[in-house]
Amino acid sequence: MRKLKNSELGRKTVEEFKQTEKTPIIVVLDNIRSLNNVGSVFRTSDAFLIEKVYLCGITATPPNKEIHKTALGSTESVDWEYVENTMELVEKLKADNVKVLSIEQAENSTMLDMFTPKPNQKYAVVFGNEVKGVQQEVVSASDICIEIPQLGTKHSLNISVSCGVVLWDLFTKMKH
Repeated sequence: MRKLKNSELGRKTVEEFKQTEKTPIIVVLDNIRSLNNVGSVFRTSDAFLIEKVYLCGITATPPNKEIHKTALGSTESVDWEYVENTMELVEKLKADNVKVLSIEQAENSTMLDMFTPKPNQKYAVVFGNEVKGVQQEVVSASDICIEIPQLGTKHSLNISVSCGVVLWDLFTKMKH
């Protein structure tokens, strides 16, 4: 077995990425404090051809040196927009027939491994603040709450890790 060289990876150019059919998933970042987390979400979104990233509330926006450090240029490929009020965005997405999934530990949440996306349905996944999580009013307005099963002592994952787990899971389920 031999590691592949960068030239062998078949990477898309930014222009090719923009023209490629996207995974019908929108990422919503609800008041994310860490610029490194924001950058990591962009990079993960690039990897799984995510349609768009919304940056809400206190979430920082590109161009930003700290975001760039972890995004590695994916802020150029992935479509993004800043929206100040997460609730207003959630209501708009729902009005556009996008199913809103809050990624949160909540009453009657659905475990990620038990969730099956419906064909031809666009989803928005909301990731919340590192300390407070997704705002309660956003959780309440969501179509469903998805919880990542955790069996250890912490029951807490970094937002960028949560995003990677959720996007990979949804991506694989939607591609079959």
